[in-house]
Amino acid sequence: MKNKPLLLPDSLKKVYDPATFRRLGHQMVNQLADHLEAMQSDTPGKVLAYQTPDEALDFWEQHLASDHSMEAIFSAVFAGSIKVHHPNYVGHQVSVPAPIASIAGMFSDLLNNGTGVYEMGMASNALEKLITDLVNKEIGFPDTAGGFMTSGGTLANLTALLAARRAILSQDIWEIGHDQPLAIIVSEASHYCIDRAARIMGLGTRGIIKVPVDEAFKIKTDLLPKYLEKAKAEGLEVFAVVGCACSTATGSYDPLSEMADFSEANNLWFHVDGAHGSGVVFSKKYQHLANGIERADSVVIDFHKMLLTPALSTALLFKNELDSYKTFSQQAAYLWNAEKAQEWYHSGKRTFECTKLMMSTKVYAILKAHGKEIFGDNYDHLYGLARSFAKLIERQDDFELLLTPEANIVNFRYEPDTRLDLNLLNEKIQNTLVEQGNFYIVSVVLSGNRYLRCSVMNPFTDEKIFAALLNEIKEIGDQIRSS
Repeated sequence: MKNKPLLLPDSLKKVYDPATFRRLGHQMVNQLADHLEAMQSDTPGKVLAYQTPDEALDFWEQHLASDHSMEAIFSAVFAGSIKVHHPNYVGHQVSVPAPIASIAGMFSDLLNNGTGVYEMGMASNALEKLITDLVNKEIGFPDTAGGFMTSGGTLANLTALLAARRAILSQDIWEIGHDQPLAIIVSEASHYCIDRAARIMGLGTRGIIKVPVDEAFKIKTDLLPKYLEKAKAEGLEVFAVVGCACSTATGSYDPLSEMADFSEANNLWFHVDGAHGSGVVFSKKYQHLANGIERADSVVIDFHKMLLTPALSTALLFKNELDSYKTFSQQAAYLWNAEKAQEWYHSGKRTFECTKLMMSTKVYAILKAHGKEIFGDNYDHLYGLARSFAKLIERQDDFELLLTPEANIVNFRYEPDTRLDLNLLNEKIQNTLVEQGNFYIVSVVLSGNRYLRCSVMNPFTDEKIFAALLNEIKEIGDQIRSS
């Protein structure tokens, strides 16, 4: 007796129905276009409609149990999400994505090609090489340079330090491990992911040598020899120095040329965490801020910060591409025929990810639609806006500007009376701003003082919005003081 053929269930037919996809896709694009239009109008509404975590969870639990259309679901997601395209969003360092990149994201999500193995991502692997080669050229790296894309700056920085350890140390730690205490030298203003990467690598607290910063929150390069000698005296083997371009808290660029001099003189790997600010190499006006970056051994750059791309999308770049192949040396016969061959088109050989997103399509879409010049234009405009905001703050009697910004990050605080607990006052102001939802900013503690912190990420933010923000801060601050 012959077996009956296995029929495709109607439920799965419905999942992949092209007509349904076309209808919902048009509907979703219309919703997003309406959202963009609203954000650019004179009445964009609130940046966020704040809910407590318990309120948000309760809402979605009830929503899950209800019968809603997809349009209603998307509308609910809008209502429960922060609106980065809102000109009053001046909070975290998250890009305001170019619509063309978001379209490319939907395209690549449906294709769902991984890029760890060439055949699974022929287009995206080739695009990834084109993009990283382009950025290497803008940095000023030689023809020996190469790189790849990975999921975020944290992962990229960890991968870079693993490559540094393998390149500088004589022993193959990947194969035999290490018993010598190792260390890296970083600025005390470096991003927490550098500290996290070092701990993942087993360096521990001793192995993270934090050098003090000056009044502009840049690493004191004159102290580097002292800290290196101290580490050696304590039995530590230092293999890398990490520079900030720029720091997350203040947007300060470390003196990269001086750090490169020190690294070369001491045979140390020089890595630049440029997640936020290294894309300034696309800017003719501000590229000088990253002078010396071309002398780094490796550089991290997040496209999802200043380069208009949705998260996550990061490039890890090497001055000598051969170094990028030394990080991982595993055998995976089911993936690659020659596991030790240096093949750029098998990106899984150089990254943690095997099934890696087609993130290159989003960046390439921006390049093709708008040209590489759009990246420089974005840096020029946002860095310029931050300088205008800083000048406005300086003209206010009741505000203190921490320092003149180099990047698009501005730190300041409301200071109506120095006899007050200004840390508590500014903390309450920031919390109230979030709850009210008219603006979104964050805060940071620097040198023991709490400052309000704005990252100017939206090109539609302007001087009128800065003035309105300061007025609202004053009103909230006065209400807090009176109560």
